[in-house]
Amino acid sequence: MTLVIDEDKCARCGECEPECPNEAIFQTEDAYVIDPELCNECVRFGDPQCITVCPNDGIHKAKESLLKKCMSLFG
Repeated sequence: MTLVIDEDKCARCGECEPECPNEAIFQTEDAYVIDPELCNECVRFGDPQCITVCPNDGIHKAKESLLKKCMSLFG
């Protein structure tokens, strides 16, 4: 599974991007997004680092339907 950023909760503060050890988070013109091909939920850290630093609780695990949508965009 991968993580996604909830655009409604994201304040675009940028705290998550530098915390990602896989460089899976990047900024587009309107939002921050997580590349599902690069995200491994920080398995070696125990907790996803982006979730730990997000001040708005805007990052969560993707539901299966969202994962399919992400894969269609990136894959």
